[in-house]
Amino acid sequence: MIKIMFKTNEYFDGKVKSIAFETSEGPATVGVMAAGEYEFGTSCVEYMTVISGEMEVRLPEETEWKTFQPFETFIVPANVKFGVRMNGDTSYRCLYR
Repeated sequence: MIKIMFKTNEYFDGKVKSIAFETSEGPATVGVMAAGEYEFGTSCVEYMTVISGEMEVRLPEETEWKTFQPFETFIVPANVKFGVRMNGDTSYRCLYR
């Protein structure tokens, strides 16, 4: 019998929510972010893919924001902080390496 456990996470007073799960590629989360601007920190390399909506991203060492559309992926290095902002609700998937 396989036991499946999902871990739910909530950040920024409930404006960001995610569900953690295991994939064949390793640990991952899928989640939603309400319109707004947020800063996150990483502990490993993260592969973020926009699922729906639009996400503007400012990666470390960058001064400009770059816009990502559905099915576009960006990579965030380990042990850094990065900014994201959305004009509307946006969903994403993140793979952790």
